[in-house]
Amino acid sequence: MWENVFQAIDEQYEKMVETRRHLHQYPEVSFQEVKTAQFIADTYEKLGIPYESHIGGNGVIARMEGGKPGKTVALRADFDALPIQEENEVPYKSKNDGAMHACGHDGHTAALLGLAEALVPHKEELPGTIVFLHQHAEEYAPGGAKPIVESGALNDVDAVFGTHLWVNAPTGVIQTSKGAFMAGADRFEIKVQGKGGHGAQPHQTKDAIVIASQLVSSLQQIVSRRIDPLKTAVLTVGTFESGTTFNVIADSATLTGTVRTFDPEVQTLIIEEMEKIIKGTCEANSADYEFIYEKGYPPVVNHPEEADLVLQHAHKADASLRTEEVEPVMAGEDFAYYLLDKPGTFYFTGAQIPDHYYPHHHPKFDFDEKALPHAAKTLFQTFISYQDS
Repeated sequence: MWENVFQAIDEQYEKMVETRRHLHQYPEVSFQEVKTAQFIADTYEKLGIPYESHIGGNGVIARMEGGKPGKTVALRADFDALPIQEENEVPYKSKNDGAMHACGHDGHTAALLGLAEALVPHKEELPGTIVFLHQHAEEYAPGGAKPIVESGALNDVDAVFGTHLWVNAPTGVIQTSKGAFMAGADRFEIKVQGKGGHGAQPHQTKDAIVIASQLVSSLQQIVSRRIDPLKTAVLTVGTFESGTTFNVIADSATLTGTVRTFDPEVQTLIIEEMEKIIKGTCEANSADYEFIYEKGYPPVVNHPEEADLVLQHAHKADASLRTEEVEPVMAGEDFAYYLLDKPGTFYFTGAQIPDHYYPHHHPKFDFDEKALPHAAKTLFQTFISYQDS
């Protein structure tokens, strides 16, 4: 029944690529996406689709009311970049130093805008209302999803769906789960204050590097020895900053890292155990410390019925697509806030380049642009499937 719409999406392919590459060249990091938001708003202005800007910050929301009665469904795409210097040598390489679309958000935006343009001639055929939800600041907590929900802009929405271009899966594969899908993502910072001194007189110092090194090692025992092995958790120390020169013992050191969990009880236990280890280690070495723990995005927990719509109906959008029900991943996503507020599902759209595999957030990250229509088609198919559910 909707073959004409899927064909229209295919016809948008070159435009989607053009849009994606334009956005890729001019990335803006979280909470600074002013020009990107304006580009999105200008696109809807040209398409004649009503929209609102500055939702929850830099968010942009457009609405297309179909000609037939039905449900209101939001389809989400994020559009912020990362503070990364791009290392790809491609014609569309980032022109903004220190900023890069290293996670595919430029593709998410291009796919949703392409879908919107493809649907304009078919507006009267559509049941219900499509809400094109363009979200800022996914990459950095507190994120953009929470303030968008709190703004009330989605109060009338019946369900929310979103997809993430995923280079860990081959192009043509759609992945999701009927429950926990992505982990809660927290951040911590540990500051160790010792006593510096001459490198030749360690007995007169409280070596912050040695103390912080003990913490790096000891903290790893929380997951391996203090968490039920049937539970899932990750504790990663990502940065270690200390010292100024080779022959001086540092007086201070700072560690930062992340904790990923699905279970609130596990999260609480990790925080408690971290505090014990940090306090004990520093006291044993007569050093002071500061422990800052920031709870970030909650876990992404899909609603089973909505996840089943993706798994059972995605192939209707394109016969070449296949779906997989997968285990959760430890990456985090603020799409979680939408799912705490409304029914819905988040899923991955495979976008792996076989001869150019670099993970998300890598300076050489890139994705297969042939996945753009897959993302647009499956989002539309999910909208249609939800109307019939």
